[in-house]
Amino acid sequence: MARPGRVVLAGAVTGLVLVAFGQSMQSTPKKAAAVVPKSIEISSIDMEAPLMKLGLKDGEVELPPYEKPEMAGWYTGSAVPGEKGASVIVGHVDTKTAPAVFYKLRHVRKGEIVKVERSDGKVVKYKVDGVEQVHKDSFPLRRVYVEDGLKLVTCGGRFDRAAGEYLDNIIVYASRA
Repeated sequence: MARPGRVVLAGAVTGLVLVAFGQSMQSTPKKAAAVVPKSIEISSIDMEAPLMKLGLKDGEVELPPYEKPEMAGWYTGSAVPGEKGASVIVGHVDTKTAPAVFYKLRHVRKGEIVKVERSDGKVVKYKVDGVEQVHKDSFPLRRVYVEDGLKLVTCGGRFDRAAGEYLDNIIVYASRA
C-alpha cells in the first residue's frame, strides 16, 4: 500500500502536468477560434472523412461515436490545422464488425500528403514525417499534444480480448507541406 504522502505527491505532479499541457494545448490564436476543420483526406490509403469536434471527458480526449465509424474527430483543445501548434485528429481503427475510418492509417508512409479542409474554405496540406506504434502506457503526450504539427491517432497492435481494447496506438506525425 502506498504511503499517503506519495499519493498526494503523485496527484500534485499529475495535476501540474495536466495544467502545463492544458495551457499549451489552448494556445490557438483567437482569430482562428471560429475556424474549424471540416474533413480530412489521405489519398494514398483512399481515405476521406468528415471531422467532428471532440473535447475532454473525465480527463481524456473524447472519441468519435462507434456508431459513426466513417467519422474522425478534431480535438478542440489543440490548434486548428494550419495554425501554429499541435493539431490532433483521432479516429477508430475498427468496430466490432467492420473497419473504421483509420483502419489503413498504419500503412501511411513518410512523405505522403494529408489534406485537411477547414470551415473557411482553406485546404491545409501536411507531409508525413513518420508513423509510430507505441504501447498505450508509453503514449508520447508532449510530442502529440504540445509539439507543432498534425498528429493522427488511432488504436493498433495486438487486441486484448479480455480487456476489449488494443494495447497500442498508431500515431502519424506530419508537418506543413
